Amino acid sequence: MRTRLLGILLALMVCVLAALGVPLAAAMAAAEQSRTVVDRMDDVARFAQELPTQGLPARGAVGSDPAVPTDPSAIQLHELQLEATRYQELYGVRIGLYLADGRRLAVAPDSWRLPASGSGAEAVQEARDGRRSHNPPQVWPWTPGRDLTIASPVVRDGDVVALVVTQSPTDALRSRILHRWLVLAGGEAVAMIAAVLLAMRLTEWVLRPVRTLDRAAHDIATGRMNARVAPAGGPPELRRMADSFNDMADHVVLALDQQRAFVADASHQLRNPLAALLLRVELLGLELPERHEAELSQVREEGVRLARVLDDLLGLATAEGSRPEPEPVDLTALVLARVDAWQPLAGRSGVRLACGTPPPARGWVDPIGFGSALDAVLDNAVKFSPVDGTVAVTVQVRKHEVAVTVTDAGPGLTEEELDRVGDRFWRSARHQNVDGSGLGLSIARTLLLAGGGSLDFAAADPGGLAVTLSVPRER
Repeated sequence: MRTRLLGILLALMVCVLAALGVPLAAAMAAAEQSRTVVDRMDDVARFAQELPTQGLPARGAVGSDPAVPTDPSAIQLHELQLEATRYQELYGVRIGLYLADGRRLAVAPDSWRLPASGSGAEAVQEARDGRRSHNPPQVWPWTPGRDLTIASPVVRDGDVVALVVTQSPTDALRSRILHRWLVLAGGEAVAMIAAVLLAMRLTEWVLRPVRTLDRAAHDIATGRMNARVAPAGGPPELRRMADSFNDMADHVVLALDQQRAFVADASHQLRNPLAALLLRVELLGLELPERHEAELSQVREEGVRLARVLDDLLGLATAEGSRPEPEPVDLTALVLARVDAWQPLAGRSGVRLACGTPPPARGWVDPIGFGSALDAVLDNAVKFSPVDGTVAVTVQVRKHEVAVTVTDAGPGLTEEELDRVGDRFWRSARHQNVDGSGLGLSIARTLLLAGGGSLDFAAADPGGLAVTLSVPRER
């Protein structure tokens, strides 16, 4: 979520910077070109003022011998030629003074001719029509072959008698535009870096309470009902959501505690009447004829079964209401101790209980809860293993957890049954004649979840059931 939100913010910032930077870059290029055009127009106007309006030489007079002037107009034209030459050498701008019909008066360099096509020809034509040339097409850094042509008419008695034309190379102009663009790009880069830092801080500020809420919800979902959302700042709406979540968690915990208390109290209170009922059945059995012994035995079995169910209900309520504190535990030693404790019962059932030499393993778990869960799994494995069968207990150290797997040689479960195993009071239809209440594995799962572990079921190869108890290696 942080990446997506940060990507959205950065995309918006890039669009804003582009929307501001592109027009600004175009405005910078236009301003630089306008400044150059204004300078050239001033130069053209100055040359136009210095051009004599009276006594202009007739057609072909300048071509006779401009180095030896014979009248005032020829002297002025000679001075204009010298000035045009100095201007061209100094600024590198080609300049020409022409009569309206195209005859040359003063040109520098001497080989330059009026442009015959493109925007330069349009500027010359506008000057012949008595108008100053408009702003030429925009020059960009990627248009190296374009020149700026500025033309101005010289008018006498309302008629255009001469033209002053300049043609400027755009290398310097393109360099200035590029330099200003680089400065602009640097400024936008700094703005983008600041925007990224601001977006990261904003994203962190917005998502901090969301992450805290997610951790608390995950902790509650995995059985740590005391998890709450700590104050973490952020927007007011998310802070109110965190407070509402804490209130909801308090009400859920209260409801669960009341439910567990009811189950525990009901189980405890029913045990005394059940014991009294069984005692009265025993007393009644002393007075019944022997032909009713079978019915009496069935009543006793049902009573014992009901007492076992009440004990399991009380154990389940106790397990769900427990708040264990995990601690570092030597799981290898704990597993070996529980396997040794179950060896006598397994031997009486004709089942071999094998553990081998497990590797050293330490996990972060409640030792009492894990031991009780392992007892429930071992009891189930021994109960369903056939005579001369083997129950194998293995310890595996993984990257983040320690897994203890108990594999029996029993009939196993189908895929549909594997999805339901561990549910409360669930028993396979094929195992209804086996003693049990269907709560043993539920209690084991509850004990493991309370300590941050898990209980998983899988079919064993070639047959049987493999139950894996997993606990974290670290807190």
